[in-house]
Amino acid sequence: MSTHLILGGARSGKSAYAERLASVLELPVTYIATAQVYDDEFAKRVEHHKTRRPPYWGLVEAPFNLGQTLLDNDAPDTCLIVDCLTLWLAQCICPDCDKPERLDWQAEKQALLAALPQLQAHVFLVSNEVGMGIVPLGEINRQFQDEQGRLNQHVASVANQVSFIAAGLPLKLK
Repeated sequence: MSTHLILGGARSGKSAYAERLASVLELPVTYIATAQVYDDEFAKRVEHHKTRRPPYWGLVEAPFNLGQTLLDNDAPDTCLIVDCLTLWLAQCICPDCDKPERLDWQAEKQALLAALPQLQAHVFLVSNEVGMGIVPLGEINRQFQDEQGRLNQHVASVANQVSFIAAGLPLKLK
């Protein structure tokens, strides 16, 4: 198992970095997209990501049940890219997002953390670092920022490698 957590701000180059690392491995790649598209602007962002990827990479759309999705797509000598943990979290905790009833964020998180050490694939997890600014107004915004920070810490503790991306440049943290 090799798990690499790639952190950074919006448009920092996180996803492109994960994609470059996966390409170098010359293994079959499955791209696990966690986003749900709710508006035209976000659809353009998703399309930008899609056009950058090689057409022969597999794609799995998984806005929920990420831990099980990783287990279902795991195999030796393969690569999995999860893009991204931040959207997955937002969809899990936001009350207005389209999700299965009674989704339990803590259970979702624990399932992911339990799955990671079991994986045989090379795994790249993309996540935003959202805690470098001010404490946001609004309860759901603070909850999101707090949970994102906790999630990144938990994933970093089990990952083999952690990188921080700023202006497209990687900084090795672990």
